[in-house]
Amino acid sequence: MSTEGAAEPAAAPAQRRRTPAKRKARELAKHLRAERPDYAYLKEVFRHLRAELDVPVATTAKKLPFVPTEEQLRAFYEQVWRARRGGDIVLIKTLLYTGVRVTELVRVRLDDVDLDACRIRVTDGKGGKDRYVPFPASFREALALHADARRKAGGAFLFESSWKKPYSDRGVRKILARYCAAAGIAQSISPHKLRHFLFTWLKAQGIDDAHIQPYSGHATRQSLEIYSRMSLATAQASYDEVIDRLPV
Repeated sequence: MSTEGAAEPAAAPAQRRRTPAKRKARELAKHLRAERPDYAYLKEVFRHLRAELDVPVATTAKKLPFVPTEEQLRAFYEQVWRARRGGDIVLIKTLLYTGVRVTELVRVRLDDVDLDACRIRVTDGKGGKDRYVPFPASFREALALHADARRKAGGAFLFESSWKKPYSDRGVRKILARYCAAAGIAQSISPHKLRHFLFTWLKAQGIDDAHIQPYSGHATRQSLEIYSRMSLATAQASYDEVIDRLPV
């Protein structure tokens, strides 16, 4: 078929070259310098500038954290139990029962443990806040024996090395990594993943965010929404009702 006389396809309009960002910033600075803007003002100006230019705000999807399954947790704890290292058992159960961050765990002093009330005081947690975290009555005896042994050894912290130095974050992570490898679990199980497991598990048991928040150290209930998507006087009672069903 002859193409003679056929209309040529319209060429795509050439995209106008943009001014380099640094040069454009200098141009804008000339207009703004006399006003001596601060960060908040510039942030507001650029918010309105985006709206004027109809530039959408780029967002990234919020990824759900990896949470070990109950089967993985049982396999992990089976290796902890087989090793028969009492200090490791108490440390890992403290992480699992309380959901404390590793940076908080390594700062827990012996005097922070209230065996009568079954709770531990977390001092200067995230955001500089203090709070109490619970542990089940069934764990009290093991924790008391561990704390007593630390006192007799002249220790001050709940978890210390043989040199009477508090454990480091890295040291705790290495302990968990050793048992994770022994259990043949491909994904790493970090202290924070045990924290994720506890809060996800508590929510699966029907515990309300309002009862989890005082112990979790989250600033708001909204911070706990991620656990909802994945499935403590009154709060403590709710915790006590379910915690002994934790699969360890």
